[in-house]
Amino acid sequence: MRTALNKPADPLSQIYADLEPLRHTSGHQLADRMVADIFANAHLIASQVIQQDPLRNPRRRSRLDQLTASRLFGYPLMLLLLVGIFWLTISGSNLPSEMLSRFFFRFQDILSQWFQAGGAPLWLHGILVLGIYRTSAWVISVMLPPMAIFFPLFTLLEDLGYLPRIAFNLDSLFKKANACGKQCLTMCMGFGCNAAGVVSSRIIDSPRERLIAILTNNFVPCNGRFPTLIAITAIFTAGSAAFAWRHLLTAAAIALVICLGIAFTFAVSWGLSRTLLKGEPSSLVLELPPYRLPKFGAVLYRSLIDRTFFVLRRAVVVAAPAGAVIWALSNIYLGELNLIAHGAAFLEPLARLIGLDGFILMAFILGLPANEIVIPILLMSYLSTGSMLEIDSLAELGTILFAHGWTWLTAVNVLLFSLLHWPCSTALLSAYKETGSKKWTLLAFAIPTFIAFSVCFFVTQAARLLGWA
Repeated sequence: MRTALNKPADPLSQIYADLEPLRHTSGHQLADRMVADIFANAHLIASQVIQQDPLRNPRRRSRLDQLTASRLFGYPLMLLLLVGIFWLTISGSNLPSEMLSRFFFRFQDILSQWFQAGGAPLWLHGILVLGIYRTSAWVISVMLPPMAIFFPLFTLLEDLGYLPRIAFNLDSLFKKANACGKQCLTMCMGFGCNAAGVVSSRIIDSPRERLIAILTNNFVPCNGRFPTLIAITAIFTAGSAAFAWRHLLTAAAIALVICLGIAFTFAVSWGLSRTLLKGEPSSLVLELPPYRLPKFGAVLYRSLIDRTFFVLRRAVVVAAPAGAVIWALSNIYLGELNLIAHGAAFLEPLARLIGLDGFILMAFILGLPANEIVIPILLMSYLSTGSMLEIDSLAELGTILFAHGWTWLTAVNVLLFSLLHWPCSTALLSAYKETGSKKWTLLAFAIPTFIAFSVCFFVTQAARLLGWA
C-alpha cells in the first residue's frame, strides 16, 4: 500500500506565515507579546524540570495577587497603606522629635555659656551657635525621627515583595504618560528624600525616561516638606477634631495632598514626553517576586544606615552654612528693618498675587538649602527674634499665624506651594550629578517653580472672583 507523503514547506515561508498576524502590531505591543512568550516558554521548561517546594502554597500567592495587583482592589489598598504609613510616621515621630529638640537646645545653652566665658564676640556666637548649630539641630530633630520610621516601613514593604506590585499597578498609568513603570519606584523613594529619588532613577534604562523621572520627582513631597504639611493640615483641617482622630485625619489630608502631587507627576511626565523628551515608552519587564518574610536585621541596616543617615548627612552639610547666612540676614539692619524684612517687602506684591505674603515667600526662598527650616524662618521673620524659634505646640503656632493674617486661602496656597515648588539644593545637586547638564538641572528648578506659581495664582484669583476670600 502506498502512502502519500506531504512535501515539507519552505522554512522561510513558514516563518513569514507565523509573523503575518504581527504585521499590524505596534512596537510596544510587539515587545509585550515577545516578553510574554519568553516567560511562557521559561515557565513551561521550568515546570518540567523543577520540583515545587511543598511548603509553598501557590494558591495563597495567587489569592494575595488578586488583591494587591488587581484593578479593583490594588489602588484602594495602596491608598490605605499610604495613609497607614503616614499615620505611623506622624504619630510615632512626635515624642522622639521633641526629645531630640530638647537635648540639642539644652546643649545650645551650654555652648552659649562657653562662648560667654571665653569672651567671644556676639557676632561669632550668633553665626556659630544661633546660626550653624541651631539650624543643624533643627534639621536633625525634625528629619531624623520621621525618616527612622518611614524608611524602615518602606524597606519592609520592599522585602515583603509588595513594592513590585505597586509598580505593576501603576505601570499602565505611566505608559499612558509615555513614561516607564520603574518611575513608580523612584517616586516612592522621593517620599523619603527627593535627592534619593533622583539618584534611584539609575534603575531606568532609557535616558529619556530617566530624565522624565528626575524632572518630576520633586512633585512627590519629601520628608523635609512633611513638617510644613503636617503643621498646616493639623491646624486648619484637624484642629477641631477629637484628639483620638486628629492624627488619622491629618494623615488622610496629607494623603490627598500627595495624590495631587502624583497627579501632577503624571501630567508633567505626559507633557515632557510630547515636547522636550519625545519618544515611545519602554516596556517594563517586571517579575513579581514571591511573598516572603523580611530579614529584619537587613531591613534596619539598609533603612537606617544606607538611607536615613546618608540623607541626613547630606541635609546637614547643606543646611549648616545656610544657617549662618540666615542669621546674618536677620541681624543686619538697613534703617529700622533687617535684610529679611526688606526682602519680604520687595516680594510682597508678587506674593499677594498667589495668596501668600512676602514673609512666606521669603521663607521658601531661604529654605532652598533644606525644606525643614521654612517654618522656623517664617516664625523668626514674623516675630523679629533674630534666630530660629522652637514652638512648644501647634496651638501656639496657629495663634501666631492667625495673628499675621492667615486665612483658609493662605493655608491652601502654602500647602500647594510647598507641594509643587522648586527642589531643595541637595536634590538639585543630585540632579546635576545624575544628568551632568546645567540645562536639565535648571529645568528641574524651573518647571516646578512655574507650576507652583501658576497653580497658586489660579486658585487665589478664582477664590477672589467667586467671593470666597
